[in-house]
Amino acid sequence: MAHRARIAAAPISWGVIEVPDWGLQLERERVLSEMVSLGITATEFGPEGFLPDAPAERAAALAAAGLEAVGGFFPVVLHRAAVDPLPAIERELEAYVASGATTLVLSAVTGAEGYDGAIELSDPEWVTLLANLDRAHDAAAAVGVVATLHPHLGTVVESPNAVERVIAGSRIGLCLDTGHYTLGGGDPVAFVEQYADRIVHAHLKDVSLAVAARVRAGEIDYREGVRQGMYRSLGAGDARIVEIVRALRGVGYAGWYVVEQDTVIEHEAHAVAAFDSARRSVACLREALGATDIPEAS
Repeated sequence: MAHRARIAAAPISWGVIEVPDWGLQLERERVLSEMVSLGITATEFGPEGFLPDAPAERAAALAAAGLEAVGGFFPVVLHRAAVDPLPAIERELEAYVASGATTLVLSAVTGAEGYDGAIELSDPEWVTLLANLDRAHDAAAAVGVVATLHPHLGTVVESPNAVERVIAGSRIGLCLDTGHYTLGGGDPVAFVEQYADRIVHAHLKDVSLAVAARVRAGEIDYREGVRQGMYRSLGAGDARIVEIVRALRGVGYAGWYVVEQDTVIEHEAHAVAAFDSARRSVACLREALGATDIPEAS
């Protein structure tokens, strides 16, 4: 029987990211229209500045494009006792309420720019992190939003051990990023089977483990790894995407499947390639899900 899936996109698949000096940042109108041309009906917000900051204007921009608001990736420092993350999180949640977005995707960043340096937290920092995750969970729930934590390379939660510590020590749900969890040394299929009740959001990206190994070894930085193809269109890499999607379906996952692949765009040919990669990824996901609610790309 065909499965009605909740498939969404993310601006980072078009190279739009919060990291300075990453590459060309394509215009909002182009990115959103290309999403729609793929049959996508929902998107994450993207980084600060991609959509209007004012909640009502942000909602209007998405509505004008014909896209539903999913929520989005929100990098924030959560482990420093001297820095309270709640005011920034609560300001962001105002835009969620205005636009009807339902999922806040937190990334526990180190405080440095980019994703090249990971740090090991002290026990007191872990206490602060876990407490702030619960505070974020509760602040979001109070306005009808689901807060999740996104394990991510170059943040304070990237390894399977760190993820397990979060699961054991906080109430927040997890965003399973198939690429980052694979690159962090984890098995996403086993993760789905073990922690099904904690997965409330999914970022789907495929990876080249060969390129990723060079990043992990320090031979090239994170951006250069992305530029060299560390992330592949779904089904073209080593992340076992079809198995992961089947595992998610098998445990009754009902959240968003977000096509979300870090991309570096330096010129128009890269922009064309990014759109083609997104097209192939959506086709792969449609096939894996047997989805009926996403029309074929025009």
